[in-house]
Amino acid sequence: MRGIIKKDIEILYPELSYKLNGIFFKIHKDVGRYSREKQYADAFERELIKNNLKYSREERIIKENNFTGNVTDFIVDDSIVVELKAKKFVTKDDFYQVKRYLISLNKKLGLIVNFRDDFIKTKRVLNNCS
Repeated sequence: MRGIIKKDIEILYPELSYKLNGIFFKIHKDVGRYSREKQYADAFERELIKNNLKYSREERIIKENNFTGNVTDFIVDDSIVVELKAKKFVTKDDFYQVKRYLISLNKKLGLIVNFRDDFIKTKRVLNNCS
């Protein structure tokens, strides 16, 4: 037997994820590969506004009335944490960073986007919170 096909897989926020990926591709095409993270964040914010998507930018994570020191890049539609990168490689630490955000905010899905890559490959980070 080659593999098991799971029929009960739930894709989290498929329409919103698809729309965000389209925005990431547009930004990569318009801004290019060698800009700074802030330039990508500014372009992303403009696209969110243009697409009438609700978002918060650079939200501080507060846990039990105490600031944790963590600040998200974006939270889109109060459901997806978006972390923008402009570096050679996405590392394990980047995944752990987003996972911490998801746990602290009780969110299910995070997206890591590295604009330095030749091609956009959005990394999905899942949190199986209830």
